[in-house]
Amino acid sequence: MPSTFSLILRDNRIRIPTVTLVALAFTYASTAPYQSIIGINELGLSNGAYSALVFFSAIVNVTTSLTLGIWSDRLKERRPLVLGLCVAGMLGFGSIAIIHSPVVFIFSTLLLVPMSNSTYSLLFASLRARTNQMDRGQGAAITATVRALFSGSWALAPGLIGLYLVSSPSMTPAYGIAALASCTCFCLYFFFAPRNGAAGPAPDHAGFFASLKRIFVPHVLSRVIVMAMLFGLQRLNAMLLPLIITHAAGGTVVDVGFMAGLTALLEMPFMMMWGFAQRRFRSVHVLAFGALIYCVYLLLLGFASAPWHVYALLLFNACGAAAILSVPITYLQDLIADRPGLGTSLISLNTFIGVGISAGLFAFGTAITDYSGTAFVGAAAGLASIGVLLYLESSRRQARQPA
Repeated sequence: MPSTFSLILRDNRIRIPTVTLVALAFTYASTAPYQSIIGINELGLSNGAYSALVFFSAIVNVTTSLTLGIWSDRLKERRPLVLGLCVAGMLGFGSIAIIHSPVVFIFSTLLLVPMSNSTYSLLFASLRARTNQMDRGQGAAITATVRALFSGSWALAPGLIGLYLVSSPSMTPAYGIAALASCTCFCLYFFFAPRNGAAGPAPDHAGFFASLKRIFVPHVLSRVIVMAMLFGLQRLNAMLLPLIITHAAGGTVVDVGFMAGLTALLEMPFMMMWGFAQRRFRSVHVLAFGALIYCVYLLLLGFASAPWHVYALLLFNACGAAAILSVPITYLQDLIADRPGLGTSLISLNTFIGVGISAGLFAFGTAITDYSGTAFVGAAAGLASIGVLLYLESSRRQARQPA
């Protein structure tokens, strides 16, 4: 059987979206660490205004992803949509880099940047349209490997950009780098993407609301919520880990930075490992096992009282997070397998709900206990989610599902 990498390299319909995703990662990685600094410190937005901006930006992102996902299934190819979103990225990121204005920052962050972020879903939809023609395990392995390459690019970019901006009085040049990354994505798709339509079934002509209704079928929505619960664990850890390191563990912000970088780097090989596992086992079982590892990590994190305790948990952290971040892509796409665009747009919906769940868990946990105790709350929520997932996907339950 050909290796996953050889399949990616020799198939243009997989190779071009993959390379584009690697370039796209730079738009996220070069701006996400500095967005709050620019908005609040440099442009003078209040904490409340910035929070509202982030909230409504998330709504625009999920709305755009769902709309374009449905629309893309009705087109012969997704290439024009990808090119249009790349232009939105160039304009959005570029305008913030060039024009130091709160109005421009708000407009771009609220509209153009979320549109650019929707490129992620469309590229994975293009990959899914192609892997639908392959063996299921092979397709899942390709998806996990591509997601690993995306994470590898994400892990590399912040350090390089941080070195570039170390003596800069402003962080806005990071948005210029993101604009260049969007331009790279545009050029890759404009010059190299196949022009003969997406590989896969004929375009679907179902109406917009008929397509949207498929998301709210109990069989789909219940699983999206469970996936969001698991994704929420990873986001909860992103909030808790820096606080536990600097409080309960007595570490410093240097430890926070090292942990973030090391975890991101280690996620890449673990994602490939989980992708290989999906060739031999069902995605739901691979995800449940990976999520269980992450629950163990959160449980042990709650006992951390020295920096070395946190570092000792690094492999648990990276291994579990890799499963939670990569395996659900294939799982969610499988929920609406005949509609690559709509199925892949569930990733954005999953992210949106997951962020809300993580915020709720953080608020609940910190209201009744400390940061370490909140890690226990997260572990308990994760174990409950795994139980629900396995119950929903049990053979007996599947047998009762309507055809």
